[in-house]
Amino acid sequence: MPHELLTPAPPDSELVDIPPEFEPAVAHPIRVRSRPMAAGVRIALHTHAWAQLAYASRGVLRMATPGTTWMVPPSRAIWVPPLVTHEVVIVEDAFLRTLYVDESVIPPGLDACRVVEVSGLLRETIAALDEPGIAPARERLLGALALDEITRSAPLPLAVPMPEEKRLRALCEALIADPAGPGSLEYWAAHVGASTRTIARLFRQELGVSFSQWRQQAILARAIPLLNQGRPMAIVAQELGYQSQSAFSAMFRRAFGQSPRAFIARGTDDRHDDDRDDETF
Repeated sequence: MPHELLTPAPPDSELVDIPPEFEPAVAHPIRVRSRPMAAGVRIALHTHAWAQLAYASRGVLRMATPGTTWMVPPSRAIWVPPLVTHEVVIVEDAFLRTLYVDESVIPPGLDACRVVEVSGLLRETIAALDEPGIAPARERLLGALALDEITRSAPLPLAVPMPEEKRLRALCEALIADPAGPGSLEYWAAHVGASTRTIARLFRQELGVSFSQWRQQAILARAIPLLNQGRPMAIVAQELGYQSQSAFSAMFRRAFGQSPRAFIARGTDDRHDDDRDDETF
């Protein structure tokens, strides 16, 4: 069976084309692929037989599966198990390191997509795995260490669940595009041709959260690229529909346990040894 099972892609999308040397196997269960990615690049929906960890040492990417969207800040990573259909959009110019992990070595508990912190140890381990001509014994040791660090990383609340029901899907897609736009639940229910009661029920039934809880997740996801661009906090808060910078910061701190500035600063502390000229990128 082929490793890549692609669905039709729009004309502006890139098809997945993973060179054979990056495909994991039992003998080499973890491979690392590194390359710069320009903003606006979209890697079309695809599925592969191995797991992957997509990690941007700089830049922001968005990963989507049929049921959920994740916004991935710098120096965080998203884990995708085998056979999960997904697409990637590069939101800002990024340097991407992707670990491809053979299913034979995946630890228990990594059976769902998640965004995780990239610890200093994990970052350096990934960089060491990316060295050309790495010895097999060292590759195995570093691979085991990388997987252990991934399992120890606490998932971050950056998932925005997406529904299947067509009216709710239309509402959620409109809010993803502009989560701070005007409109109460009553407004959006009327906008998609349903009653407020029906939409409220669908949020609980399909997504397991209320309208306001889902909207907050969409706002948090939208905040990531704005904050990463270095915009003034007051401007970001205003763009996201908050009356004050302090109200936005309080909401952000409740979700992530730290201020917006501290959260983004964690992604700027890493060394960027990613400007190498390598034709295999």
